[in-house]
Amino acid sequence: MSIFLTGGSGYLGSYVIHELLTSSASRLHVMVRAKNRNEALQKLWRGLQLHQDEATFLDNLDRIEVVLGDLSAENLGIAEDQRGTLLDSVESVLHIGASLNRRSEKSCLNVNLRGTLSVLQLAKDLVDRGQLSRFTHVSTVAVAGKRHRETVHEAEAIDWERSDYDAYARTKKFCEHMARQLLPADRVQFLRPSIVLGDSRFPKTTQFDMARAFCALVDLPVVPLHSDARLDIVNADFVGSAIARLHLLQSPHHDIYHLSSGADAPSAGHIAHVMAQALDRRPSWFVPALQGAFEGSIGLGLKLSHDAKGHQLAALLKVFWPYISYDTVFDNTRVKNELGIKPIPFTAYCAGLYDFAKTHRFQYPYRPMPKISLEVT
Repeated sequence: MSIFLTGGSGYLGSYVIHELLTSSASRLHVMVRAKNRNEALQKLWRGLQLHQDEATFLDNLDRIEVVLGDLSAENLGIAEDQRGTLLDSVESVLHIGASLNRRSEKSCLNVNLRGTLSVLQLAKDLVDRGQLSRFTHVSTVAVAGKRHRETVHEAEAIDWERSDYDAYARTKKFCEHMARQLLPADRVQFLRPSIVLGDSRFPKTTQFDMARAFCALVDLPVVPLHSDARLDIVNADFVGSAIARLHLLQSPHHDIYHLSSGADAPSAGHIAHVMAQALDRRPSWFVPALQGAFEGSIGLGLKLSHDAKGHQLAALLKVFWPYISYDTVFDNTRVKNELGIKPIPFTAYCAGLYDFAKTHRFQYPYRPMPKISLEVT
């Protein structure tokens, strides 16, 4: 299968590419926002080095076709001749790319809405040629909108009467709607990850926003939550593998899958207990009555200067706090039955992630690009 893939240079995209390269013979046409092929390969290497050594990366380059493009540009910013090549060779589309900037409505509109529409137009051209076997849209459980103490199943997640937490959730929900309107129903599937945080196989990560928020909450002596509040956190290695495998399935049983921890989601109290044991200290106190005051302190932190440490942490918590405090999980029975795999509990690897993030001061120790002969275009 020849696959057109967006978002390949991102954190989750690197997991998906690695899985596709490892478990299939697919040729990948990976769109990267870059000035030339050299810069694009450097971006891909920054993500893939989490999974591959230099030799493996170089060996895989003959299966990766770099497509220079931009989700926010007209026609994805793809050169006309390369677009023609894509239309002649691509059999499926795996759309992962998105703006995760929940604080910027403009970014979400331009990248998520306009970008997804352009990807859908490319997919529609493939449909007209009789070539499209699958369009997989990597969405998010955030499309479910504002919830409290619920267990949400795939078919009931989108409720247009519910409000959304942010522009990211709102635009991703409408992206699903556009795909349903523009493409044949039997060619489209939607994969919705929950909170993707860490890797169950090793403590390393290149994505630190949520890790920073997690570490900050662990370090609080008093947590403004109910100790039994569930946190639907899922390991990136499970999500990346599931996306690749579901995309490659010839006849999936469903058109929507939650890539989540579901009923096995740990409670905040369980996570706190595991972390207290790992750090050899007293567990945090859970005082839900302080939630209002805590949210007020986040607002005060946002009023600090933008380069202040307090402002940066408040900005992260402003984004993630609704998804931490709403005590809602997303049923994952479909993906477990379809693939025969399930996520690893966050409590099995959260201590290692905490240690790695703090030790490396929330920065990944990137290795330089391996020396290869590159034709710059």
